[in-house]
Amino acid sequence: MRKWGPLAAICLGSFMLILDTTVVTVALPEMARGLGASLASLQWVVNSYTLVLAVLALSAGAIGDIAGQRRVFAGSVTLFAVASLGCALAPNVGVLIGTRAVQGIGGAAMMVAAMSLLGASYEGKERGTAFGIWTAVLGAAGAAGPFLGGVLTQWAGWQAIFIVNLPLSVLTVLLTRKYLAEAPKRPSGTRIDFGGMLSFGVSSGALVYALIQDSLPAFALAAVALGAFVAIERRVTHPMLDLGLFRRAAFVTVLIVVVASSSVFACLIYASIWLQSVLHLSPTAAGLALIPLAATSFVCSMLIGKRLHAISPGIVLGLGALLASAGCGLSWMLLDRDSTWLSLLPGLIVTGAGMGIAGPAGSTAILGAVPRDRAGMASGAMATFRQLGQTLSVAVLGLVYASSAELGGVFLVTAGLSLVAAVLSCLVLARNTADAPSRTRGSSAAAGR
Repeated sequence: MRKWGPLAAICLGSFMLILDTTVVTVALPEMARGLGASLASLQWVVNSYTLVLAVLALSAGAIGDIAGQRRVFAGSVTLFAVASLGCALAPNVGVLIGTRAVQGIGGAAMMVAAMSLLGASYEGKERGTAFGIWTAVLGAAGAAGPFLGGVLTQWAGWQAIFIVNLPLSVLTVLLTRKYLAEAPKRPSGTRIDFGGMLSFGVSSGALVYALIQDSLPAFALAAVALGAFVAIERRVTHPMLDLGLFRRAAFVTVLIVVVASSSVFACLIYASIWLQSVLHLSPTAAGLALIPLAATSFVCSMLIGKRLHAISPGIVLGLGALLASAGCGLSWMLLDRDSTWLSLLPGLIVTGAGMGIAGPAGSTAILGAVPRDRAGMASGAMATFRQLGQTLSVAVLGLVYASSAELGGVFLVTAGLSLVAAVLSCLVLARNTADAPSRTRGSSAAAGR
């Protein structure tokens, strides 16, 4: 157990934070009745959580590099548990939205620390296996959220979707204290970049809000704050985000690929809406219809993770994105006005295989593109770009779905974006991370090459 204890702690905490991004969606009608709130206002029960995840992920990574990722991980799980209890006890929608935002703070820190701690806890083949299992758990949590949310809400009330986090959090903290070692930290005396955190928080928060609400003033604020962030990062001694990392082709490409690939997750939102609004499936049945994608993703993540140490992550990431593109294209071809949920099955299986293959490769590629003491910074950047990419994809695919009221166009656009990710991975990452397998076993100097 000591060998895989760190993986158990990280997977358990990560399962909770990803589950809470989707578990709430099917409980919204019941929440509206119980709290006397409109469904429109309750949309922010979902958005407040994902918004904070996007805004704070980069800051959390930088703090973890300085204070210690193990300490940040344990503290974030505790905060997540307290916020979950607050959600379950919320007397009105305002308190629920606020406690969901606090959940997002814990989730952001947990997400970033998890990747850094995995990289520090395992080497070589074991690292590939660990990342494969972790990615499989993330995919399973996201896909299982609607189904578990429907079951818990139906049989125990909407409060149960938050209460279930309490025992899981206690177990995660116990495993963390017993098995997790500290990840490499930045040199002693490194200061926290509060100016960078504030300006980046305002910029990314305004951008996400602008994408959700289609607000021009929010876009303007995001641009001004981004300019301030860049100016601050160029001047401070210990920046939250080392802008020099953007001179590394592999680092930049992974971030672009993450943004393009995140459209697959956004696509699943509209698949769930289509299953319920057009085919009139129950939330639980709609969740079950998407299980084949989660199952295929889980199996492929497990299989590819064991072999990732011997293959360039750029090639693996490109293959995963290509399969995801093919799966979405297959769904587009099979969907018509007489389609049933079975029409989605072949495409979901192929897409799930692509997601399962690409997940571990993306984590390995981003860690291999930066020095070891920048692991938290890189993990935070990847998490931030993923959340922003999902938000942008939801907005774009929403326009596509609204214009046609058909799911085929959503899959077609997603297939195109995934194909772009595949091409970039093969052209840039395969060349720049060709030595990544040796880096995972090498020194920090090798990692920073």
